[in-house]
Amino acid sequence: MAITLKTAHDIEKMRVACRLASEVLDFITPYVKAGVTTGELDRLCLEYMEQEQHTISACLNYQPPGYPPYPKATCISVNDVICHGIPGDKVIKNGDILNIDITVIKDGYFGDTSRMFIVGEGSILAKRLVNVTYECMWLGIEQVRPGAHLGDIGHAIQRHAEAQGFSVVREYCGHGIGQVFHEDPQVVHYGRPGTGLEIQPGMIFTIEPMINAGKRDIRTMPDLWTVKTRDRSLSAQWEHTILVTETGHEVLTVSAGTPARPASVLEALAS
Repeated sequence: MAITLKTAHDIEKMRVACRLASEVLDFITPYVKAGVTTGELDRLCLEYMEQEQHTISACLNYQPPGYPPYPKATCISVNDVICHGIPGDKVIKNGDILNIDITVIKDGYFGDTSRMFIVGEGSILAKRLVNVTYECMWLGIEQVRPGAHLGDIGHAIQRHAEAQGFSVVREYCGHGIGQVFHEDPQVVHYGRPGTGLEIQPGMIFTIEPMINAGKRDIRTMPDLWTVKTRDRSLSAQWEHTILVTETGHEVLTVSAGTPARPASVLEALAS
């Protein structure tokens, strides 16, 4: 792996880009309600990025090898969509769960984050899945410190998800990020403690577990982007971008509306 350790200058730029990405989610939160289309949510996000923040959407026209250009500014994944849901005419309904994934570019640096939303009164299963996935992300984040290993992150996430009867998607993972959207290391959300790359100060990477209510198997739609659960079960995802500091970590994708770290994680770490 070719790991890029970030300089002090890089880190300051990343703090700004990551905060701005999180602020897009703050902005869009009041608009996430029954009756709105995913395409309208996407339009509002792009307008906010361009006109208010003067940022660039990293998703719009993004084209990795083997894929068509991604046609929208955000990814909005509803119910059984695991990731890369393309916004369009789909109308959000009461009871839906959805992930909105935002990546902005500011001064050449990428900020990447996502949140889950429950529309109206979600089912007991939907609420439990969303909450457990949030706990999984934070349990992974709490493993990040110099000298730890990437396998520690994956193990913490997998153990908690599977203990709750859920499954971890294995085909998609977190990633290094900076002046490049996706770079090394790959941060998988399953694994064994003490294995994988040793974590070093100056690394910046995302932790973004995708947790399914049913089995972990996936299916990719004909658009080559949208990924759904094979068994049509619900799926949830949360994402933060993390800086490895000399003594631990710093969550970069934080803004006024960022949900707090769950108390259950603090209790689990203390026990």
